[in-house]
Amino acid sequence: MLLSTFCFAIMNVFIKKVNNIPAMEIVFFRCFVSMVMCLVILHRANEDWKGSNRGLLLARGFFGTVAVYTFFITMHNMPLGTAVTIQYLSPIFTTIIAIFLLKEKVKHLQWIFFAVSFAGVLLIKGFDSRISVTMLVIGIVSALASGFAYNMVRSLKEKEHTMVIVLHFQLMGVAVGFLFTLFDWKTPQGIEWFYLVMIGVMTQLGQVNLSKALQADRIANVTILNYLGIIYALVFGFLFFEERYEWLSMAGIALVITGVLMNFFYQRAQKKIIAEEELTTVEE
Repeated sequence: MLLSTFCFAIMNVFIKKVNNIPAMEIVFFRCFVSMVMCLVILHRANEDWKGSNRGLLLARGFFGTVAVYTFFITMHNMPLGTAVTIQYLSPIFTTIIAIFLLKEKVKHLQWIFFAVSFAGVLLIKGFDSRISVTMLVIGIVSALASGFAYNMVRSLKEKEHTMVIVLHFQLMGVAVGFLFTLFDWKTPQGIEWFYLVMIGVMTQLGQVNLSKALQADRIANVTILNYLGIIYALVFGFLFFEERYEWLSMAGIALVITGVLMNFFYQRAQKKIIAEEELTTVEE
């Protein structure tokens, strides 16, 4: 999981490095490289790449593409740490959307945690002049689309091979990215070609190591390490792009992290209680 978060953090740096390339063109290169790697893995595993749940796979690909595209836009127009922090609202949106799609329940206390995170977003916006209302809305749309995509993935659990799910996301990104680039293409120069290829490679390495981590241990034990991505973003933003933050903006970032983590630990505690109650019932 540490390797996964590091790969995604490096990917973000490369995205920031090619901020003169249109966002959808980056999506195309990112998804194309990852698509090729997915196809190789599925071929070696002798798995059918088409899948059987076409509607859910299409929806996962659509929302994933929207999330990545809007995230890349914010990466080009916000400080690195801020863009990544707003994207980390996605677990909250995932929980809220699951109320309607998966009929899951949200406790009253969780709404307080959600409010804490959104208060942090407002604090970031209010005290960081580098963030426009438009970019803030686009960042929230990215997190919202990620929430939908994650719910699609959860709906596909045990129905499709992991790489099939990942592949359909990349296929959608390649198709949509190609259409966009027909009208808005900018030829990469020199080292930009390397950056674009590495965005795809780092994406795939991050996803593969994330899958391995989730398969090796309980989800609750490993996903918490995912939030190191915000720390990476703040450090890399300082080192590579000379980004600085006011104390109130840092306080906003801290509130976002606090709200998300409180919800995470609360959900884990609730699952533990339910599991213990079910075990007691079985024993009786």
